[in-house]
Amino acid sequence: MNVVYSSHHYHVVEFPGLGFEVIKKPSAMGTYLQGDTANRFRQHFAELVAEQASVESVDDYLGNFDVLMNQPAVYH
Repeated sequence: MNVVYSSHHYHVVEFPGLGFEVIKKPSAMGTYLQGDTANRFRQHFAELVAEQASVESVDDYLGNFDVLMNQPAVYH
């Protein structure tokens, strides 16, 4: 498990070889991306990092996944 991004609004964790968990902090809701979706997410996220995108730009990108965030985030 690797935390790959954390801002005031989002938290992204990569489970190598499995997928990504994306959590919207204000609503404490999240989603899990796997398979082809996770691969496309990884590619686009790497492009954002390579171009040194601002926190706002990354948060805007993650906002595209808000509709999928319907699972309550449970903290251990």
